[in-house]
Amino acid sequence: MRNLFHREPEVNANYDFTGSSSDVWQHIRVSMVMPPLTVAICICAVMSLMMFIERVYMTVVVLLVKFMGKKKYTQYKLEALKEDLEQNRSYPMVLVQVPMYNEKEVYKLSIGAVCSLTWPSDRLIVQVLDDSTNEILRVTLNHTSIVQELDMKWLFINKLISCMQALVELECKKWIQRGVNVKYETRNNRNGYKAGALREGLDKDYVFDCEFVVIFDADFQPEEDFLWRTVPYLLENPELALVQARWKFVNADECLMTRLQEMSLAYHFTVEQEVGSSTCQFFGFNGTAGIWRIKAIEDAGGWKDRTTVEDMDLAVRASLKGWKFVFVGDLEVKNELPSTFKAYRYQQHRWSCGPANLFRKMTKEIIFCERVSIWKKLHVIYAFFFVRKIIAHWVTFFFYCVIIPICIMVPEVHLPKPIAIYVPATITILNSSCTLRSLHLLVFWILFENVMSFHRSKATIIGLLGANRVNEWVVTEKLGNATKQKSNVKPIKKARSRFGERLHFSELIMGLFLLYVAIYDMLFGKDHMFVYLLLQSGAFFVVGVGYVGISVSN
Repeated sequence: MRNLFHREPEVNANYDFTGSSSDVWQHIRVSMVMPPLTVAICICAVMSLMMFIERVYMTVVVLLVKFMGKKKYTQYKLEALKEDLEQNRSYPMVLVQVPMYNEKEVYKLSIGAVCSLTWPSDRLIVQVLDDSTNEILRVTLNHTSIVQELDMKWLFINKLISCMQALVELECKKWIQRGVNVKYETRNNRNGYKAGALREGLDKDYVFDCEFVVIFDADFQPEEDFLWRTVPYLLENPELALVQARWKFVNADECLMTRLQEMSLAYHFTVEQEVGSSTCQFFGFNGTAGIWRIKAIEDAGGWKDRTTVEDMDLAVRASLKGWKFVFVGDLEVKNELPSTFKAYRYQQHRWSCGPANLFRKMTKEIIFCERVSIWKKLHVIYAFFFVRKIIAHWVTFFFYCVIIPICIMVPEVHLPKPIAIYVPATITILNSSCTLRSLHLLVFWILFENVMSFHRSKATIIGLLGANRVNEWVVTEKLGNATKQKSNVKPIKKARSRFGERLHFSELIMGLFLLYVAIYDMLFGKDHMFVYLLLQSGAFFVVGVGYVGISVSN
Protein backbone atom coordinates (compact mmCIF):
# COMPACT_ATOMS: atom_id res chain seq x y z
CA MET A 1 0.00 0.00 0.00
CA ARG A 2 2.85 2.35 0.83
CA ASN A 3 4.46 1.89 -2.58
CA LEU A 4 1.18 2.87 -4.23
CA PHE A 5 1.34 6.38 -2.78
CA HIS A 6 5.13 6.76 -2.65
CA ARG A 7 7.19 8.49 -5.31
CA GLU A 8 10.94 8.09 -5.11
CA PRO A 9 12.50 11.45 -4.32
CA GLU A 10 15.08 12.73 -6.75
CA VAL A 11 17.66 13.52 -4.11
CA ASN A 12 21.04 12.17 -3.06
CA ALA A 13 21.32 9.65 -0.27
CA ASN A 14 23.46 11.98 1.79
CA TYR A 15 21.92 15.31 2.70
CA ASP A 16 24.04 18.41 3.13
CA PHE A 17 22.51 20.38 5.97
CA THR A 18 24.91 23.24 5.33
CA GLY A 19 23.46 23.67 1.88
CA SER A 20 20.41 25.62 0.79
CA SER A 21 17.22 25.77 2.81
CA SER A 22 15.42 23.89 0.04
CA ASP A 23 17.60 20.84 0.69
CA VAL A 24 16.74 21.00 4.37
CA TRP A 25 13.01 21.26 3.60
CA GLN A 26 13.34 18.36 1.18
CA HIS A 27 14.95 16.23 3.86
CA ILE A 28 12.20 17.13 6.33
CA ARG A 29 9.55 16.17 3.78
CA VAL A 30 11.08 12.79 3.09
CA SER A 31 11.95 11.82 6.65
CA MET A 32 9.18 13.43 8.72
CA VAL A 33 6.23 14.46 6.54
CA MET A 34 5.96 11.57 4.10
CA PRO A 35 5.36 8.68 6.55
CA PRO A 36 2.36 10.16 8.40
CA LEU A 37 1.01 11.68 5.18
CA THR A 38 1.17 8.30 3.45
CA VAL A 39 -0.73 6.73 6.33
CA ALA A 40 -3.35 9.49 6.16
CA ILE A 41 -3.76 8.96 2.42
CA CYS A 42 -4.21 5.22 2.90
CA ILE A 43 -6.90 5.82 5.54
CA CYS A 44 -8.70 8.37 3.37
CA ALA A 45 -8.47 6.07 0.36
CA VAL A 46 -10.11 3.25 2.31
CA MET A 47 -12.86 5.57 3.55
CA SER A 48 -13.43 6.86 0.00
CA LEU A 49 -13.83 3.32 -1.29
CA MET A 50 -16.26 2.56 1.54
CA MET A 51 -18.35 5.55 0.50
CA PHE A 52 -18.08 4.61 -3.16
CA ILE A 53 -19.26 1.03 -2.59
CA GLU A 54 -22.12 2.17 -0.36
CA ARG A 55 -23.29 4.78 -2.89
CA VAL A 56 -23.15 2.34 -5.79
CA TYR A 57 -25.03 -0.28 -3.77
CA MET A 58 -27.82 2.16 -2.88
CA THR A 59 -28.05 3.34 -6.49
CA VAL A 60 -28.45 -0.23 -7.72
CA VAL A 61 -31.16 -0.91 -5.11
CA VAL A 62 -33.09 2.24 -5.98
CA LEU A 63 -32.96 1.50 -9.71
CA LEU A 64 -34.19 -2.07 -9.16
CA VAL A 65 -36.97 -0.85 -6.88
CA LYS A 66 -38.04 1.78 -9.38
CA PHE A 67 -37.99 -0.24 -12.59
CA MET A 68 -39.43 -3.39 -11.01
CA GLY A 69 -42.18 -1.46 -9.22
CA LYS A 70 -41.16 -2.86 -5.84
CA LYS A 71 -41.37 0.23 -3.67
CA LYS A 72 -42.36 -0.90 -0.21
CA TYR A 73 -45.34 1.40 0.26
CA THR A 74 -46.92 0.32 -3.06
CA GLN A 75 -47.09 -3.28 -1.81
CA TYR A 76 -49.61 -2.34 0.89
CA LYS A 77 -52.35 -1.33 -1.60
CA LEU A 78 -53.42 1.91 0.04
CA GLU A 79 -56.65 2.39 -1.93
CA ALA A 80 -58.02 -0.97 -0.77
CA LEU A 81 -57.11 -0.12 2.80
CA LYS A 82 -58.90 3.22 2.55
CA GLU A 83 -62.05 1.59 1.19
CA ASP A 84 -62.11 -0.90 4.06
CA LEU A 85 -61.70 1.92 6.55
CA GLU A 86 -64.56 3.93 5.03
CA GLN A 87 -66.85 0.90 4.97
CA ASN A 88 -66.15 -0.17 8.54
CA ARG A 89 -66.10 3.43 9.81
CA SER A 90 -63.97 2.29 12.72
CA TYR A 91 -61.75 5.33 12.75
CA PRO A 92 -58.89 5.20 15.25
CA MET A 93 -58.15 8.06 17.61
CA VAL A 94 -55.26 10.11 16.24
CA LEU A 95 -53.13 12.63 18.12
CA VAL A 96 -51.32 15.39 16.20
CA GLN A 97 -48.42 16.97 18.08
CA VAL A 98 -46.96 20.34 17.05
CA PRO A 99 -43.93 21.27 19.18
CA MET A 100 -42.81 24.89 18.87
CA TYR A 101 -40.52 27.44 20.44
CA ASN A 102 -40.87 31.14 19.63
CA GLU A 103 -42.12 30.43 16.11
CA LYS A 104 -43.61 33.86 15.52
CA GLU A 105 -43.27 33.69 11.73
CA VAL A 106 -44.82 30.26 11.10
CA TYR A 107 -47.08 29.32 14.02
CA LYS A 108 -50.27 30.36 12.19
CA LEU A 109 -49.36 28.37 9.08
CA SER A 110 -48.59 25.25 11.09
CA ILE A 111 -51.62 25.35 13.38
CA GLY A 112 -53.91 26.17 10.48
CA ALA A 113 -52.58 23.27 8.41
CA VAL A 114 -52.92 20.58 11.09
CA CYS A 115 -56.34 21.83 12.13
CA SER A 116 -57.50 21.51 8.53
CA LEU A 117 -56.70 17.79 8.33
CA THR A 118 -59.69 15.78 7.11
CA TRP A 119 -60.53 13.20 9.77
CA PRO A 120 -63.62 12.70 11.94
CA SER A 121 -63.49 15.56 14.44
CA ASP A 122 -64.35 13.32 17.36
CA ARG A 123 -61.41 11.04 16.53
CA LEU A 124 -58.76 13.75 16.21
CA ILE A 125 -56.83 15.69 18.85
CA VAL A 126 -54.45 18.50 17.93
CA GLN A 127 -51.89 19.10 20.66
CA VAL A 128 -49.85 22.30 20.45
CA LEU A 129 -46.78 21.96 22.67
CA ASP A 130 -45.59 25.52 23.17
CA ASP A 131 -42.25 26.08 24.90
CA SER A 132 -42.11 29.72 23.84
CA THR A 133 -40.68 32.26 26.23
CA ASN A 134 -42.68 35.11 27.72
CA GLU A 135 -40.64 37.82 26.06
CA ILE A 136 -42.48 41.01 25.08
CA LEU A 137 -42.92 41.26 21.34
CA ARG A 138 -41.20 44.26 19.87
CA VAL A 139 -43.18 45.80 17.04
CA THR A 140 -41.42 48.45 14.94
CA LEU A 141 -43.59 50.69 12.79
CA ASN A 142 -41.60 52.95 10.49
CA HIS A 143 -44.46 54.73 8.75
CA THR A 144 -46.06 57.57 10.71
CA SER A 145 -49.40 57.12 8.95
CA ILE A 146 -49.65 53.53 10.17
CA VAL A 147 -48.92 54.63 13.72
CA GLN A 148 -51.67 57.24 13.54
CA GLU A 149 -54.19 54.78 12.16
CA LEU A 150 -53.47 52.25 14.91
CA ASP A 151 -53.13 54.80 17.70
CA MET A 152 -56.61 54.14 19.14
CA LYS A 153 -56.23 50.36 18.90
CA TRP A 154 -52.67 50.11 20.19
CA LEU A 155 -53.52 49.98 23.91
CA PHE A 156 -55.86 47.03 23.34
CA ILE A 157 -53.36 45.21 21.10
CA ASN A 158 -50.51 45.75 23.55
CA LYS A 159 -52.48 44.20 26.41
CA LEU A 160 -53.80 41.29 24.39
CA ILE A 161 -50.56 40.35 22.65
CA SER A 162 -47.94 40.64 25.36
CA CYS A 163 -45.94 37.51 24.69
CA MET A 164 -45.39 34.76 22.16
CA GLN A 165 -47.38 32.21 24.15
CA ALA A 166 -50.39 34.53 24.12
CA LEU A 167 -50.26 34.68 20.33
CA VAL A 168 -50.13 30.90 19.97
CA GLU A 169 -52.88 30.36 22.53
CA LEU A 170 -55.07 32.91 20.76
CA GLU A 171 -54.63 31.04 17.47
CA CYS A 172 -55.56 27.77 19.16
CA LYS A 173 -58.73 29.31 20.57
CA LYS A 174 -59.76 30.43 17.10
CA TRP A 175 -59.68 26.83 15.87
CA ILE A 176 -61.41 25.56 19.00
CA GLN A 177 -64.30 27.89 18.18
CA ARG A 178 -64.46 26.26 14.74
CA GLY A 179 -64.99 22.84 16.30
CA VAL A 180 -61.44 21.46 16.25
CA ASN A 181 -60.31 19.62 19.39
CA VAL A 182 -57.15 21.62 20.12
CA LYS A 183 -55.19 21.21 23.33
CA TYR A 184 -52.75 24.00 24.14
CA GLU A 185 -49.96 22.80 26.45
CA THR A 186 -47.10 24.76 28.01
CA ARG A 187 -44.30 23.92 30.45
CA ASN A 188 -42.48 25.81 33.17
CA ASN A 189 -39.14 24.72 31.71
CA ARG A 190 -37.55 23.34 28.53
CA ASN A 191 -36.14 20.16 30.03
CA GLY A 192 -35.32 17.73 27.25
CA TYR A 193 -36.18 20.34 24.63
CA LYS A 194 -38.32 18.79 21.87
CA ALA A 195 -38.06 15.26 23.28
CA GLY A 196 -39.17 16.49 26.68
CA ALA A 197 -42.16 18.30 25.20
CA LEU A 198 -43.25 15.28 23.15
CA ARG A 199 -42.81 12.95 26.13
CA GLU A 200 -44.89 15.12 28.46
CA GLY A 201 -47.50 15.54 25.73
CA LEU A 202 -48.02 11.78 25.53
CA ASP A 203 -48.51 11.60 29.31
CA LYS A 204 -51.72 13.66 29.24
CA ASP A 205 -54.88 11.84 30.30
CA TYR A 206 -56.76 12.57 27.08
CA VAL A 207 -54.03 10.80 25.06
CA PHE A 208 -54.60 7.37 26.59
CA ASP A 209 -57.29 6.48 24.03
CA CYS A 210 -55.13 7.49 21.04
CA GLU A 211 -53.60 4.74 18.90
CA PHE A 212 -51.39 6.87 16.66
CA VAL A 213 -49.48 10.13 16.95
CA VAL A 214 -48.46 12.41 14.09
CA ILE A 215 -45.63 14.90 14.59
CA PHE A 216 -45.18 18.13 12.63
CA ASP A 217 -42.54 20.75 13.34
CA ALA A 218 -43.71 24.33 13.45
CA ASP A 219 -42.90 25.12 9.80
CA PHE A 220 -44.57 22.03 8.31
CA GLN A 221 -47.85 22.33 6.41
CA PRO A 222 -49.43 18.94 5.61
CA GLU A 223 -52.11 18.54 2.97
CA GLU A 224 -55.65 17.93 4.16
CA ASP A 225 -55.61 14.23 3.20
CA PHE A 226 -52.38 13.41 5.05
CA LEU A 227 -54.07 11.11 7.60
CA TRP A 228 -56.02 9.28 4.90
CA ARG A 229 -52.74 8.53 3.12
CA THR A 230 -50.88 7.26 6.21
CA VAL A 231 -53.21 5.84 8.88
CA PRO A 232 -54.51 2.89 6.76
CA TYR A 233 -50.96 1.46 6.52
CA LEU A 234 -50.81 1.16 10.30
CA LEU A 235 -54.33 -0.21 10.71
CA GLU A 236 -53.85 -3.28 8.54
CA ASN A 237 -50.20 -4.00 9.37
CA PRO A 238 -49.65 -4.38 13.10
CA GLU A 239 -45.87 -4.84 12.66
CA LEU A 240 -45.52 -1.31 11.29
CA ALA A 241 -44.42 1.37 13.77
CA LEU A 242 -43.77 4.38 11.53
CA VAL A 243 -44.99 5.83 8.26
CA GLN A 244 -42.66 8.59 7.07
CA ALA A 245 -43.57 11.17 4.43
CA ARG A 246 -41.23 13.14 2.20
CA TRP A 247 -40.40 16.81 2.62
CA LYS A 248 -41.22 19.46 0.03
CA PHE A 249 -39.39 22.77 0.34
CA VAL A 250 -41.47 25.88 -0.26
CA ASN A 251 -38.47 28.22 -0.29
CA ALA A 252 -36.01 26.12 -2.31
CA ASP A 253 -35.68 28.94 -4.87
CA GLU A 254 -35.18 31.68 -2.30
CA CYS A 255 -31.39 31.83 -2.66
CA LEU A 256 -28.44 29.77 -3.85
CA MET A 257 -27.93 28.22 -0.40
CA THR A 258 -31.47 26.82 -0.30
CA ARG A 259 -31.04 25.36 -3.79
CA LEU A 260 -27.89 23.57 -2.64
CA GLN A 261 -29.65 22.27 0.46
CA GLU A 262 -32.41 20.90 -1.74
CA MET A 263 -29.81 18.92 -3.71
CA SER A 264 -28.43 17.30 -0.56
CA LEU A 265 -31.80 16.48 1.00
CA ALA A 266 -33.25 15.16 -2.26
CA TYR A 267 -30.65 12.38 -2.18
CA HIS A 268 -31.53 11.63 1.44
CA PHE A 269 -35.20 11.08 0.64
CA THR A 270 -34.95 9.63 -2.86
CA VAL A 271 -32.16 7.17 -2.13
CA GLU A 272 -31.29 6.70 1.55
CA GLN A 273 -34.86 6.60 2.87
CA GLU A 274 -36.11 4.51 -0.04
CA VAL A 275 -33.30 1.95 0.30
CA GLY A 276 -33.84 1.60 4.04
CA SER A 277 -37.56 1.16 3.58
CA SER A 278 -37.27 -1.33 0.71
CA THR A 279 -34.56 -3.58 2.17
CA CYS A 280 -34.58 -4.05 5.94
CA GLN A 281 -37.45 -1.62 6.58
CA PHE A 282 -35.35 0.68 8.74
CA PHE A 283 -34.36 4.32 8.33
CA GLY A 284 -33.91 7.24 10.64
CA PHE A 285 -37.10 9.05 11.59
CA ASN A 286 -36.84 12.63 10.33
CA GLY A 287 -38.41 14.07 13.47
CA THR A 288 -41.45 15.39 11.64
CA ALA A 289 -43.99 14.57 8.89
CA GLY A 290 -44.34 11.03 10.21
CA ILE A 291 -47.00 9.04 12.06
CA TRP A 292 -46.09 6.62 14.86
CA ARG A 293 -47.93 3.78 16.52
CA ILE A 294 -47.99 4.89 20.17
CA LYS A 295 -47.58 1.29 21.30
CA ALA A 296 -44.28 1.14 19.41
CA ILE A 297 -43.04 4.33 21.10
CA GLU A 298 -43.86 2.88 24.50
CA ASP A 299 -42.28 -0.47 23.61
CA ALA A 300 -39.06 1.31 22.59
CA GLY A 301 -38.85 3.16 25.89
CA GLY A 302 -40.44 6.46 24.91
CA TRP A 303 -38.77 9.73 24.01
CA LYS A 304 -35.26 10.24 25.41
CA ASP A 305 -33.23 13.43 25.49
CA ARG A 306 -29.75 11.92 25.81
CA THR A 307 -28.75 13.30 22.38
CA THR A 308 -29.85 16.12 20.10
CA VAL A 309 -31.36 13.63 17.63
CA GLU A 310 -34.20 12.26 19.71
CA ASP A 311 -36.01 11.21 16.53
CA MET A 312 -33.16 9.00 15.35
CA ASP A 313 -32.72 7.62 18.86
CA LEU A 314 -36.36 6.50 19.00
CA ALA A 315 -36.18 4.99 15.50
CA VAL A 316 -33.11 2.89 16.31
CA ARG A 317 -34.58 1.62 19.60
CA ALA A 318 -37.91 0.76 17.96
CA SER A 319 -36.09 -1.07 15.18
CA LEU A 320 -34.15 -3.13 17.72
CA LYS A 321 -37.50 -4.19 19.19
CA GLY A 322 -38.48 -5.66 15.83
CA TRP A 323 -40.76 -2.87 14.58
CA LYS A 324 -40.79 -2.02 10.87
CA PHE A 325 -40.95 1.33 9.06
CA VAL A 326 -42.26 2.37 5.66
CA PHE A 327 -41.33 5.45 3.65
CA VAL A 328 -44.06 6.87 1.40
CA GLY A 329 -42.14 8.67 -1.32
CA ASP A 330 -45.14 10.14 -3.14
CA LEU A 331 -46.53 11.87 -0.04
CA GLU A 332 -44.96 15.31 0.38
CA VAL A 333 -45.29 17.78 3.24
CA LYS A 334 -44.40 21.42 2.66
CA ASN A 335 -41.81 22.98 4.93
CA GLU A 336 -39.08 25.60 5.02
CA LEU A 337 -35.33 25.33 4.56
CA PRO A 338 -33.06 27.53 6.71
CA SER A 339 -32.21 30.50 4.49
CA THR A 340 -29.65 32.24 6.71
CA PHE A 341 -26.19 30.79 7.13
CA LYS A 342 -26.30 31.18 10.90
CA ALA A 343 -29.45 29.04 11.15
CA TYR A 344 -28.03 26.47 8.74
CA ARG A 345 -24.77 26.14 10.70
CA TYR A 346 -26.64 25.47 13.95
CA GLN A 347 -28.87 22.93 12.22
CA GLN A 348 -25.94 21.08 10.65
CA HIS A 349 -24.07 20.99 13.95
CA ARG A 350 -27.05 19.30 15.60
CA TRP A 351 -27.60 16.92 12.67
CA SER A 352 -23.92 15.88 12.64
CA CYS A 353 -23.06 15.88 16.34
CA GLY A 354 -26.23 14.06 17.45
CA PRO A 355 -25.89 10.94 15.25
CA ALA A 356 -22.20 10.54 16.17
CA ASN A 357 -23.04 10.80 19.86
CA LEU A 358 -25.91 8.32 19.46
CA PHE A 359 -23.60 5.93 17.61
CA ARG A 360 -21.20 6.09 20.55
CA LYS A 361 -23.96 5.33 23.04
CA MET A 362 -25.82 2.61 21.13
CA THR A 363 -23.17 0.55 19.33
CA LYS A 364 -22.91 -2.03 22.09
CA GLU A 365 -26.69 -2.25 22.44
CA ILE A 366 -27.08 -2.83 18.69
CA ILE A 367 -24.39 -5.53 18.58
CA PHE A 368 -25.87 -7.55 21.45
CA CYS A 369 -29.51 -7.18 20.39
CA GLU A 370 -31.04 -10.61 19.79
CA ARG A 371 -34.34 -9.60 18.21
CA VAL A 372 -32.97 -8.45 14.84
CA SER A 373 -30.93 -10.19 12.16
CA ILE A 374 -27.20 -9.82 11.64
CA TRP A 375 -27.95 -8.14 8.28
CA LYS A 376 -30.01 -5.45 9.98
CA LYS A 377 -27.33 -4.90 12.64
CA LEU A 378 -24.73 -4.52 9.90
CA HIS A 379 -26.96 -2.08 8.03
CA VAL A 380 -27.53 0.09 11.11
CA ILE A 381 -23.94 0.11 12.41
CA TYR A 382 -21.97 0.16 9.17
CA ALA A 383 -24.13 1.83 6.52
CA PHE A 384 -26.54 3.99 8.53
CA PHE A 385 -24.16 5.28 11.20
CA PHE A 386 -20.50 4.72 10.28
CA VAL A 387 -20.45 5.45 6.54
CA ARG A 388 -23.24 8.02 6.21
CA LYS A 389 -22.95 9.89 9.51
CA ILE A 390 -19.19 9.80 10.13
CA ILE A 391 -17.08 8.68 7.17
CA ALA A 392 -18.95 10.87 4.66
CA HIS A 393 -18.10 14.06 6.61
CA TRP A 394 -14.51 13.11 7.36
CA VAL A 395 -13.61 12.13 3.81
CA THR A 396 -15.16 15.26 2.35
CA PHE A 397 -13.19 17.59 4.61
CA PHE A 398 -9.96 15.86 5.60
CA PHE A 399 -9.23 14.26 2.23
CA TYR A 400 -10.35 16.94 -0.23
CA CYS A 401 -9.59 20.05 1.85
CA VAL A 402 -6.54 19.00 3.89
CA ILE A 403 -4.72 15.85 2.69
CA ILE A 404 -4.83 16.51 -1.07
CA PRO A 405 -3.61 20.13 -0.67
CA ILE A 406 -0.74 18.96 1.57
CA CYS A 407 0.19 16.31 -1.00
CA ILE A 408 0.64 19.06 -3.56
CA MET A 409 3.34 20.58 -1.36
CA VAL A 410 5.01 17.19 -0.86
CA PRO A 411 5.77 16.01 -4.41
CA GLU A 412 7.43 12.85 -3.12
CA VAL A 413 3.94 11.50 -2.34
CA HIS A 414 2.10 10.14 -5.35
CA LEU A 415 -1.68 10.44 -5.23
CA PRO A 416 -3.37 8.02 -7.68
CA LYS A 417 -5.96 9.67 -9.91
CA PRO A 418 -8.63 6.98 -9.30
CA ILE A 419 -8.61 7.85 -5.59
CA ALA A 420 -8.21 11.61 -5.96
CA ILE A 421 -10.47 12.24 -8.97
CA TYR A 422 -12.51 9.34 -10.36
CA VAL A 423 -13.95 7.96 -7.11
CA PRO A 424 -15.11 11.33 -5.71
CA ALA A 425 -16.45 12.33 -9.14
CA THR A 426 -18.58 9.18 -9.27
CA ILE A 427 -19.84 9.75 -5.72
CA THR A 428 -20.71 13.35 -6.60
CA ILE A 429 -22.64 12.37 -9.73
CA LEU A 430 -24.64 9.75 -7.83
CA ASN A 431 -25.43 12.20 -5.03
CA SER A 432 -26.56 15.00 -7.32
CA SER A 433 -28.56 12.94 -9.82
CA CYS A 434 -31.71 13.21 -7.69
CA THR A 435 -32.11 16.93 -8.43
CA LEU A 436 -31.87 17.26 -12.19
CA ARG A 437 -33.18 20.83 -12.21
CA SER A 438 -30.10 21.95 -10.27
CA LEU A 439 -27.38 20.08 -12.18
CA HIS A 440 -26.05 23.39 -13.52
CA LEU A 441 -25.24 24.25 -9.90
CA LEU A 442 -23.13 21.13 -9.44
CA VAL A 443 -19.81 22.98 -9.02
CA PHE A 444 -21.31 25.36 -6.46
CA TRP A 445 -22.82 22.40 -4.60
CA ILE A 446 -19.46 20.58 -4.41
CA LEU A 447 -17.64 23.67 -3.12
CA PHE A 448 -20.36 24.50 -0.57
CA GLU A 449 -20.58 20.91 0.68
CA ASN A 450 -16.81 20.89 1.18
CA VAL A 451 -17.07 24.06 3.26
CA MET A 452 -19.90 22.63 5.36
CA SER A 453 -17.97 19.38 5.82
CA PHE A 454 -15.55 21.39 7.95
CA HIS A 455 -18.31 22.08 10.49
CA ARG A 456 -19.83 18.62 10.16
CA SER A 457 -16.48 16.92 10.77
CA LYS A 458 -15.90 19.03 13.85
CA ALA A 459 -19.41 18.30 15.13
CA THR A 460 -18.93 14.58 14.47
CA ILE A 461 -15.75 14.54 16.54
CA ILE A 462 -17.53 16.42 19.35
CA GLY A 463 -20.31 13.82 19.27
CA LEU A 464 -17.94 10.85 19.35
CA LEU A 465 -15.92 12.28 22.22
CA GLY A 466 -18.90 13.69 24.12
CA ALA A 467 -17.06 17.00 24.29
CA ASN A 468 -18.31 20.54 24.79
CA ARG A 469 -21.40 21.53 22.75
CA VAL A 470 -22.41 17.87 22.42
CA ASN A 471 -25.89 18.66 23.77
CA GLU A 472 -26.20 22.13 22.26
CA TRP A 473 -29.73 22.70 21.01
CA VAL A 474 -30.51 25.81 18.99
CA VAL A 475 -33.92 25.87 17.32
CA THR A 476 -33.57 26.46 13.57
CA GLU A 477 -34.79 29.96 12.77
CA LYS A 478 -37.74 30.06 10.39
CA LEU A 479 -38.84 33.09 8.40
CA GLY A 480 -42.16 31.86 7.01
CA ASN A 481 -43.55 34.25 4.41
CA ALA A 482 -42.18 37.27 6.22
CA THR A 483 -39.24 37.71 3.85
CA LYS A 484 -41.44 37.58 0.74
CA GLN A 485 -43.91 40.00 2.25
CA LYS A 486 -41.22 42.46 3.25
CA SER A 487 -39.64 42.29 -0.19
CA ASN A 488 -42.82 43.75 -1.70
CA VAL A 489 -42.63 46.85 0.49
CA LYS A 490 -39.77 49.30 0.12
CA PRO A 491 -38.53 50.11 3.62
CA ILE A 492 -37.59 53.64 4.52
CA LYS A 493 -34.43 52.62 6.33
CA LYS A 494 -33.02 49.13 6.59
CA ALA A 495 -30.82 48.21 9.51
CA ARG A 496 -27.59 46.50 8.56
CA SER A 497 -25.74 43.98 10.63
CA ARG A 498 -22.17 44.94 11.51
CA PHE A 499 -19.47 43.47 9.27
CA GLY A 500 -17.67 41.94 12.25
CA GLU A 501 -20.75 39.91 13.15
CA ARG A 502 -20.70 38.26 9.72
CA LEU A 503 -17.07 37.13 9.83
CA HIS A 504 -16.28 33.44 10.35
CA PHE A 505 -12.57 33.19 11.10
CA SER A 506 -12.28 29.41 10.78
CA GLU A 507 -13.46 29.58 7.16
CA LEU A 508 -11.15 32.50 6.45
CA ILE A 509 -8.17 30.56 7.80
CA MET A 510 -9.05 27.55 5.62
CA GLY A 511 -9.42 29.89 2.64
CA LEU A 512 -5.95 31.35 3.23
CA PHE A 513 -4.45 27.87 3.52
CA LEU A 514 -5.98 26.70 0.25
CA LEU A 515 -5.03 29.95 -1.48
CA TYR A 516 -1.41 29.50 -0.42
CA VAL A 517 -1.35 25.93 -1.74
CA ALA A 518 -2.99 27.09 -4.99
CA ILE A 519 -0.26 29.70 -5.52
CA TYR A 520 2.40 27.10 -4.70
CA ASP A 521 0.88 24.72 -7.27
CA MET A 522 0.76 27.48 -9.90
CA LEU A 523 4.49 28.14 -9.41
CA PHE A 524 5.84 24.64 -8.93
CA GLY A 525 3.11 22.11 -9.73
CA LYS A 526 2.44 20.21 -12.94
CA ASP A 527 -1.09 18.80 -12.51
CA HIS A 528 -3.21 22.00 -12.60
CA MET A 529 -4.76 21.29 -9.19
CA PHE A 530 -4.63 25.04 -8.54
CA VAL A 531 -7.90 25.41 -10.49
CA TYR A 532 -9.78 23.38 -7.89
CA LEU A 533 -7.85 24.97 -5.02
CA LEU A 534 -8.64 28.50 -6.15
CA LEU A 535 -12.34 27.71 -6.46
CA GLN A 536 -12.44 25.98 -3.07
CA SER A 537 -10.49 28.81 -1.47
CA GLY A 538 -12.97 31.29 -2.91
CA ALA A 539 -15.86 29.28 -1.46
CA PHE A 540 -14.30 29.39 2.01
CA PHE A 541 -13.74 33.16 1.66
CA VAL A 542 -17.33 33.79 0.52
CA VAL A 543 -18.70 31.88 3.50
CA GLY A 544 -16.08 33.41 5.80
CA VAL A 545 -17.27 36.95 5.12
CA GLY A 546 -20.93 35.95 5.45
CA TYR A 547 -22.02 36.35 1.82
CA VAL A 548 -24.11 33.19 1.68
CA GLY A 549 -27.80 32.72 2.31
CA ILE A 550 -30.09 35.71 2.67
CA SER A 551 -29.33 38.73 4.83
CA VAL A 552 -31.86 39.54 7.53
CA SER A 553 -31.61 42.81 9.43
CA ASN A 554 -31.37 42.56 13.19
